[in-house]
Amino acid sequence: MPAYEYEALDPSGRARRGIVSADSPHQARRELRRLRLTPLRLSAPRAERAGRLGGRRPPRLGHGAIVLVTRQLAALVAAATPLEEALNAVALQTEKPAARARLLAVRERVMEGWRFADALAEDPRSFSDLYRAVVAAGETSGDLAGALDRLATMLEKNRAMRNKALAALVYPAVLALVAGGVLTLLMTTVVPKIVEQFNAFGGELPAITRVVMGLSHFIGAYGLYLLVGVILLLAAFWRGMKTPAFKLAVDRALLRLPVIGRLLRGLDGARFARTLSTLVAGGAPLLDSLAGAQRTCANDYIRARLDGAIAMVREGASLANALRRAGALPPMMTHMAAAGERSGALPDLLDRAAAQLEDEFDAASTVALRLLEPAIIFAMGGAIMVIVISILLPILRLNALAAG
Repeated sequence: MPAYEYEALDPSGRARRGIVSADSPHQARRELRRLRLTPLRLSAPRAERAGRLGGRRPPRLGHGAIVLVTRQLAALVAAATPLEEALNAVALQTEKPAARARLLAVRERVMEGWRFADALAEDPRSFSDLYRAVVAAGETSGDLAGALDRLATMLEKNRAMRNKALAALVYPAVLALVAGGVLTLLMTTVVPKIVEQFNAFGGELPAITRVVMGLSHFIGAYGLYLLVGVILLLAAFWRGMKTPAFKLAVDRALLRLPVIGRLLRGLDGARFARTLSTLVAGGAPLLDSLAGAQRTCANDYIRARLDGAIAMVREGASLANALRRAGALPPMMTHMAAAGERSGALPDLLDRAAAQLEDEFDAASTVALRLLEPAIIFAMGGAIMVIVISILLPILRLNALAAG
């Protein structure tokens, strides 16, 4: 049943805005009059109308919008609000037309008798397989409000972990880029002009000065080609990362690095544990939960190792033994899974494991950043010191010649 946005006047003369479902605009106006409202404007939602006229789908919902919608739905459903009314209320509160159109489309399907998870499947770009799996598990267990609340928490935690990982990578990269730019500027503009003055006096320059001059000439003559080559290499690497075999090899090599490997393993372990806890607590079967949690791992090598763990669980092995044999996730998570299976509190202990792994990641990334910043500054200072010495030595030699 189509939905229409309306503006109307109530019996007291106050303006009212909202959404009404009807088979046609005429029936929508009749429904408004039945509610003792005088219609002023009636139209399909803007995003939905644009999609029909332009033949294009509206853009997918952002991560922040999905988290907010999920949290609001969880609160309304927990307050015993019928799902279609909860969807309507959340749609009214949504400012973005695209999000409103999607929620209204889902509401239409729910009113037609569809399961909530099946209605969400009509927009897979916004609602992932994992999202729909959690919703389906909540519907099956009869605890949709709890499933939505756990889902919102999981999405928030995963987003926070992703933002922390990006921050840990972006800051040193920007610092190194700025340092490299300063050194390049010195080598291509400052050093050549100063050395020209020394050449005018003749005489042999110190070895360190000749080395710096050679680097300066090389950067001035071939710097542009070097930059183009680096860009081409990065582009080739980016295309290679879209190839499964190449990405698998790179991800496996990253896990072998001393500090980075541990951070990446802990990051994926926290995502896996948090998602598995949410799915199992929502009533999803263990195999389906493992498959859903596996998709949250960014490292392809870890995902490949988890394929073997899922196969072992399918054959009857315990979760802890399967994860231990896979050897892809931190050992602490394996111990927590074993304790959870013994005590019957697997979701709770997996959630604790995720929290501990997140804390370890925070601590390790903070220490790494604190060590990396002075290391970059020290390296930049050392390079500038070499440039300064290469300039001062000829000056001192010229002074000695003049004094002699």
